[in-house]
Amino acid sequence: MSSIYDLFGCIDEWREPTVEQALALADCGGMPALLRAAAAVRDAGHDGVISYSKKVFIPLTKLCRDCCHYCTFAQPPQGTAAYLLPEQVLAIARAGAQAGCREALFTLGDKPELRYRVARNALARLGHATTLDYLAAMAAMVFKETGLLPHLNPGVMEEDEIRRLRAVSASQGIMLESTSERLAAKGGPHYGSPDKLPAVRLATIAAAGEAAVPFTSGILIGIGETRRERIQSLLALRDLHRRYGHIQEIIIQNFRAKPMTRMADAHEPDFADHLWTIAVARILFGPRMNIQAPPNLSCGPLTALIAAGINDWGGVSPVTIDHVNPEAPWPEIKLLEQRTAQAGKLLVERLAVYPEYATNAGRWLDPQLHAGVLRASDSEGYARADDWVPGSGRPTPLSWSGRKSGCFAPDRLKGILDRASNGDALPEADLASLFSARGNDFHRVCKAADDLRARMCGEEVSYVVNRNINYTNICYFRCKFCAFSKGKLALNLRGKPYNLGLEEIQRRSIEAWERGATEVCLQGGIHPDYTGATYLEICRAIRKATPGLHIHAFSPLEIWQGAATLGTPVVTFLEQLKGAGLGTLPGTAAEILDDDVRAIICPDKVTTRQWIEVIEAAHSIGLRTTSTIMFGHIDGPQPWARHLLELRRLQERTGGITEFVPLPFVPMETPIYLQGRARSGPTFREAVLMHAVARLALHPHIVNIQASWVKLGPEGLKWCLRSGANDIGGTLMNESISRAAGATHGEEMPPEQMEKLIRSIGRRPRQRTTLYGDPPDTQRRASFEAGPLQAMSVWT
Repeated sequence: MSSIYDLFGCIDEWREPTVEQALALADCGGMPALLRAAAAVRDAGHDGVISYSKKVFIPLTKLCRDCCHYCTFAQPPQGTAAYLLPEQVLAIARAGAQAGCREALFTLGDKPELRYRVARNALARLGHATTLDYLAAMAAMVFKETGLLPHLNPGVMEEDEIRRLRAVSASQGIMLESTSERLAAKGGPHYGSPDKLPAVRLATIAAAGEAAVPFTSGILIGIGETRRERIQSLLALRDLHRRYGHIQEIIIQNFRAKPMTRMADAHEPDFADHLWTIAVARILFGPRMNIQAPPNLSCGPLTALIAAGINDWGGVSPVTIDHVNPEAPWPEIKLLEQRTAQAGKLLVERLAVYPEYATNAGRWLDPQLHAGVLRASDSEGYARADDWVPGSGRPTPLSWSGRKSGCFAPDRLKGILDRASNGDALPEADLASLFSARGNDFHRVCKAADDLRARMCGEEVSYVVNRNINYTNICYFRCKFCAFSKGKLALNLRGKPYNLGLEEIQRRSIEAWERGATEVCLQGGIHPDYTGATYLEICRAIRKATPGLHIHAFSPLEIWQGAATLGTPVVTFLEQLKGAGLGTLPGTAAEILDDDVRAIICPDKVTTRQWIEVIEAAHSIGLRTTSTIMFGHIDGPQPWARHLLELRRLQERTGGITEFVPLPFVPMETPIYLQGRARSGPTFREAVLMHAVARLALHPHIVNIQASWVKLGPEGLKWCLRSGANDIGGTLMNESISRAAGATHGEEMPPEQMEKLIRSIGRRPRQRTTLYGDPPDTQRRASFEAGPLQAMSVWT
C-alpha cells in the first residue's frame, strides 16, 4: 500500500492529481498524513474561515416518483396535502427571515406528478401544470416578500427547466451520490429510482453548468459503494467543474440508517471512513473548492471534520428541522462557533450563493437576484454581519472584546503587520488580505494601526474649523453613486437644482470667518455653464471678502474641466488659481483609483491617470492636497489595495498629500443603489478596517488619517480613532453631499462637541489649520463663541 508521500510528496504546493494518482488514493495508507495534507491544501485556499448558511427549510412536497431504500423524506400519499400551500410557504419563510436567516432551502421529491394522480390534481387546483412550475412561483414569492435567497433542490431537470428556475433562485443543487451503476441494480439502494441513475444526474449537473447556475453537489458514502467508486464519483464532478466552473460546493454526506426503511439495519460508515473521504475530496479538488460535511450527521467530533479539510458546515436552521434527516437536530450556531474556534478557525456566515459567485453576479446570477445578493453581502461576498449603514445613525455593531479565533495563520499576519509598521511597502495581495481580517485578527490589525498612530502622532486628535460651500448641485456628469448632483431642470432625489451667486459665496465666507473658521472648502457639480474663469472668479471673490480665510477648493475633476474649457494645460490653470487665492486642493473625485471600477460608477469622470496627473501638477507648484477613497459600493479588497498603493507611490514622488480621508459610501438615495446595483455601503468592520489598513499601508509617507464624523457618526468616529485615525476633519457648518445621499448626522459639529468627543476616549484635542498649523488665537476664541448660523439663501 502506497502512502500520501509516495503519491504527492509533502504537498507543499498543491497540484491537481491525475486520474491515476486519484484512484491510487483508494489504497493509500497513512491516515494522519492524509488528513494533514488535506488540511494544508484547505488552508491555502480559505485561510482560517469556516462558513455556514443560516437557512430556513421549506419542504414543498414530500411526494416523489423515486423509492430510494434509505430515504424517509419521500412519502406516499397518506391523506395529507400533497404540497404546502402558498400561505404555508410564506409563513415558514417569514419565520426564517425574522430569525435572521438569509437562505430559503426548497427541498422536494422528483416530479411526483409523473407517478401520483393526487399530485396532478393538487397542482391543477394550485393553477400549475408541474411541480417545477409551482416551485418557480413559490421561490419568486418568497424572494419578493421576504428577501430570502432561494436555494432549490428539485431533483433531475432538463436545461430549460434549470434556466427557468435560475430566474428565481440564487443557487440550485442535486447530490450526485454515486456514479456506481451497481447501486441502481436489483437489490441496490437505488433500484426502482429512475432519477438516481448516474448518467441522468450527471446530465442535470452538466445542464446547470450550461445555464451558469451556482450549483451544489456531492456524494453519499456508505450505501454500498467502494472507496474506488467514491473517487470515481468525485472525479466525474471534477470533470464537470473543469468544464463549467459552476460547482460551488462538494458535500461529503455520510449515510445514516433510518428506522422504517429497507436499509434500517445497514451498517453506517464509521467516522474514520468519513474523514478519509473528506480528505480525499479536498486533495482532488484543491484549495479553492468548498468542501462541506453536514454537522448534524457527524458521528464524531466536529473539530475532526475541520482537521480533515472541510471549510463549510452547510445550511443550519434556527427555525426548522432537517426534513431529510429529522432524527438529527441542527447544532446551535453558538456551539458551532465554539467548535470551529476550538479548531483554530473562525465561523463566518455566507449566503446561499458562495462568495466567489456572489462577487461575480453578472455571470452567475439572474439580474432579478442582483439587488438581493448585493444588499445581503459584504465586500467579499459573505453575508453582511451587521445592518449598519454609513450615515444612517444606526448603532455601531461591534464590541471592543476580541474573539479567540481569527482567519489568518498567526505568523503570517504578524509578518504583514511587522513589515507595515517598519514602513515597508506591502504587496497588493497582503493589503487585500488585511481587509479580510475578521474576529480576533480584526482587533490585531486595529491595534497595530493604533500603535503606529501613537508612535507617529502621539495622543493628539486634530480638527479644523471650516465651512463647506457646495456652490452648485447642477452637474452634467452622471456618476452613479451621487445623489447630490441634479440635471439643470431636474427635481429628482433630494432638493432642487441651485447655483450660488458670488455674493452668497462671499456672505457665507464672511460668516464662517466671523464664527472662527480658518478654512472654506468649496466643491460642487460640474455646471454646464462653468468654465475655468468661473473658478477663478470664485477664488478672487472669497479672497477679496475674507483675506485671512484659507481657500481649500476644487476637486481634480473641476480642475481638469476648468483647464479644458480655457484650453490651457492643467498646471497653468492651477498656477492661475493659486494666484487668485487658492491655498490647497481636496483630493476628492478619486472614488476608487481602479479604472475597472470607475468604468461602472463614474464612466465619464477623470481616469485614474488623469486624477493623479492633476494632484501631481498641484504638488509641483506648491499646492498641497488631501487624498480620499469612496468605498463600499461595487468594490472590494483588491481595488482598495490598488488605491492605497497608488497613493503611496504618488506621495513617495511628491510628498504633497496632507492627509488621507476614507469616505464610506452612503447609499440610501444614490442611483446605483436604488437601481439595485450596489451594496448598502461598507459593513462597519470594513469601514473601521479602511482607516486601520490605510495607516499601515501609507506609513510613513502619509501621517494623518482622517475619519469622517458625517459618515461614521460619533461612536463610529471613536472606533476609527482607536484604529489608526488621528484627525476628525472639519466642523463643516454646512454639509450637503452626504445628506443628499441620505446621511442623517448633523450639518455641523462645533468645537465644543468635537473636543468633548476626543476627550471621552482619553485623547487631547487640537484645533488646527488646513496645513496642520496652529490657528490664530482670535479665530480659536471666536470658534468657541460662535452664534447660530444665519438662514441660507439659495440663488438659482
